[in-house]
Amino acid sequence: MTETGSKIGREINLMDRYPRSKRPIDERAMLITEEHRKIARRFEKDFFDGDRLYGYGGYRYHPRFWKETVMRFRDFYGLKPDAAVLDVGCGKGFMLHDFKELMPDMTVAGIDVSEYAIENAMETMKPYVRVGNAKDLPYEENSFDLVISINTVHNLPPEECKRSLRELARVSRAHAFIIVDAWRNDAERDSMMKWNLTALTYSHADDWKKLFREAGYGGDYYWFIAE
Repeated sequence: MTETGSKIGREINLMDRYPRSKRPIDERAMLITEEHRKIARRFEKDFFDGDRLYGYGGYRYHPRFWKETVMRFRDFYGLKPDAAVLDVGCGKGFMLHDFKELMPDMTVAGIDVSEYAIENAMETMKPYVRVGNAKDLPYEENSFDLVISINTVHNLPPEECKRSLRELARVSRAHAFIIVDAWRNDAERDSMMKWNLTALTYSHADDWKKLFREAGYGGDYYWFIAE
């Protein structure tokens, strides 16, 4: 998609249709310990379906979360009915399920580091998802029209995060979109420090852009801002 040091993609919020609830950041910060973070970073049952302090607190499918968002992706990137889409950090396959419902002729694939998530994926998605790591994607170059990674690559340490960005670029033949933990001012930074549970790479948005250039990631991007 791009050579190291060249132009990065667009800063665009393609998750603006995804429902967001008010997060009790201060309350959560008083309860979360390093032990909670240690357990969460295993990405096992506790993270997906355990207590809320370890992660999702119950990771279940609901159409209100992804249906509008996959339409947003389709329209923004002008995806053809038979496009190929990869979700890096696919969890239980919810987004891919809604892509497939919207565009039945689409080729979908998902990868997640969590064996628990893949074992407990939606039955309709089990043929399309597999265990794997974003830093070493098991796909050929230029395999997908769109590669998406939402709140995933930042869970790697900086050098591995950079490697994963190169991998996203390598397997995409057209488009890529990621969301990572970031802040734009001191208040957002303070909130992120309180909220962060799993990310190992998080920084000011400008520093992320520098990392994108260093990694040769030319795809689009936006930020998860703790609010």
